[in-house]
Amino acid sequence: MSMTAQKIVAEALSLSPQARAFVAERLLESLDTAPGEVLSPAWSDEVRKRCREIDEGEVELRDAAEVFARAYKSLS
Repeated sequence: MSMTAQKIVAEALSLSPQARAFVAERLLESLDTAPGEVLSPAWSDEVRKRCREIDEGEVELRDAAEVFARAYKSLS
């Protein structure tokens, strides 16, 4: 890892939890989009809403493999 990346990580870790979450969200978003592509404001809002619901325990997460297995079973 380059010294620049190490410095960025060290500085990011000194931020508040909310600021670190914002930085992490932006970095993850950058991996999910094509270069130069920007998420629409509506999709960004939806992602934030879903993350908040998960963080606050408002939704129950389920294993994707189990969900797909049940869905495939219901089709046969």
